[in-house]
Amino acid sequence: MTESPTDSDPESRQPSRLLKWLPALKLSLDLLLWGVIATPVAFWLRLDQKFAWDHRAMWVLAGIAFPVKGIVLWWHGTHRASWRKVGVKDLRMLIQAVFIATAVSAVAVLILQRKGLEVVPRSVPLIEAMFAVIVLGGMRLGMRTSAEMVRGRRYSQPIHKTLIVGAGEAGTMIVREMLRHPEAGHRPVGFVDDDPAKRRQRIAGLKVLGDLESLPDIAEKHDVDEVVIAMPSASGSTVRKIVQSLQSQDVKYRIIPGIFELLSGQVSISALREVDVNDLLRRAPVKLDERGIAGYVQDRTILVTGAGGSIGSEITRQVTRFAPARIILLGRGENSIYEINRELRPSSPQIELVPIICDVRDDDRLRRVFAEYRPDVIFHAAAHKHVPLMECNPEESIKNNVIGTSNVARAALDYGVSRLVNISTDKAVNPTSVMGASKRVGELVVARMAQDAKSEQSFVSVRFGNVLGSRGSVVPLFREQIESGGPITVTDPEMVRFFMTIPEATQLVIQAGALGVNGNVYVLDMGEPVRILDLANDMIRLSGLAPGRDIEVVYTGIRPGEKLYEELLTDEEGTDVSQHRQIFVARKQSPDADWLDGELNNLIAAAEKGDRSEIQSVLRSLVPTFQVGVAEPS
Repeated sequence: MTESPTDSDPESRQPSRLLKWLPALKLSLDLLLWGVIATPVAFWLRLDQKFAWDHRAMWVLAGIAFPVKGIVLWWHGTHRASWRKVGVKDLRMLIQAVFIATAVSAVAVLILQRKGLEVVPRSVPLIEAMFAVIVLGGMRLGMRTSAEMVRGRRYSQPIHKTLIVGAGEAGTMIVREMLRHPEAGHRPVGFVDDDPAKRRQRIAGLKVLGDLESLPDIAEKHDVDEVVIAMPSASGSTVRKIVQSLQSQDVKYRIIPGIFELLSGQVSISALREVDVNDLLRRAPVKLDERGIAGYVQDRTILVTGAGGSIGSEITRQVTRFAPARIILLGRGENSIYEINRELRPSSPQIELVPIICDVRDDDRLRRVFAEYRPDVIFHAAAHKHVPLMECNPEESIKNNVIGTSNVARAALDYGVSRLVNISTDKAVNPTSVMGASKRVGELVVARMAQDAKSEQSFVSVRFGNVLGSRGSVVPLFREQIESGGPITVTDPEMVRFFMTIPEATQLVIQAGALGVNGNVYVLDMGEPVRILDLANDMIRLSGLAPGRDIEVVYTGIRPGEKLYEELLTDEEGTDVSQHRQIFVARKQSPDADWLDGELNNLIAAAEKGDRSEIQSVLRSLVPTFQVGVAEPS
């Protein structure tokens, strides 16, 4: 690491004149110890401390090796590395420099002996090398250790005894960060890990104290103030188990972000954060077929409708990983499109970003966008999704979720788009709401367009459940209610939902696009359903409060259009496996094209007139399982 006057390292805060000459001083000290002192010491050790100081061979070897050592040290830049922050990489570079110089010295010894000029013991260069590694490396480690001790004494904030759950790579890196930065106020006391092979081992100088079952006892025995969960790929059930086991103890718990957030592989103290509800619900990380995705995204023009929304914006973030040539950010909300465009520009300068303000219901404007930019791939995420609100405004649900989807799909068909991925929902299955029925009709529209698609085109829908943290979802609502002191409102104690994180859902959407069998409806593996009441109680506990004591839970009753239980398949559908273990295929039910076109025209006419009874009547015709006002599926 090259030093500069602006470096925050204490070494760089020396007077400027000393700072200027510091690399030269370091190089001189290395040469004094290795180039001058090491050779006599090596001879002294090799000859059992018995030799005359005028030994000619010693001075000949020193004279040959000294310039070689100087050149090698300078070339490797060991004098430019900060000794107060020396690490494994710096020590490896020092050893490499010593090895090269030692090899040259050994060759010189052989030449001298063959010429009969001097007799130098062959082991002398090796002894020199060991001396150099021990002394020069020890000097650097000593400087770093003393600097860390001084830095630790400089900060006066309380020290938190910290227990690390997970003795893998992430846990080891976190411990090293804590030891390297005592100013952060953490003193690691040991690890907890379920791997029997690690039991009683020492990792980064700390013992593995036990397994997860013994976590509460270990935390109490060592008077732990904080527990750090250092398992980025841990399942939600594992995180929940850890958190619940510590409920009776006065300890804080923090966590390394999940694998979705650690794509760079960097782990540091700054990455630690409070455990949140996403951690309790996360599942095994999605394994993407990156080659398959790149095959239809790389160097292509990608259009994302609803690009400013929770799902649409995350799709754009994920798509940038696969190097498209252009991303069209299309949405009707100028602020949200402005924000995602501003966010992506610095991180993706090689990708052309085109922000477009357009309502998918405006067919003329939409077609002008298609004509100008000729998208290759479309992710259609623009939709109305709020169930009770759409019950009050059914015509708007039809206009956006049906007419908008029809406009996008027809334009995709006419302008030769190679792949259309329509984002659907589990509420489209046996719907009890206008929103759910409108999304099911959207699936039928995409399937209808798939019937007219050319051989090189693929039109699919992807169906999944609730997304944690998306706009209008239950988690932000619960968070607001907790912050305001409660109560938390739960519709029914038995209500359950499927949940996914936003990155998880969008990655699987992009993966489903790679599968791309024309006309398919893909169903994502949503895992186990979660009771909303359990979710509310978990969020209260994660806030350091107690349900029923600090925050009340109030039952408000099921709202219009809501179900107690969500489903991912209709009674008539089954699933087939796909090429990806977390994506299934709903068995096709191809609609009759003429009948569907006629019913769609009737639905659109009813929406444009605002005739709500006619809207419901046509929806029941299109979606026979649609049950108006029924709170729970039969």
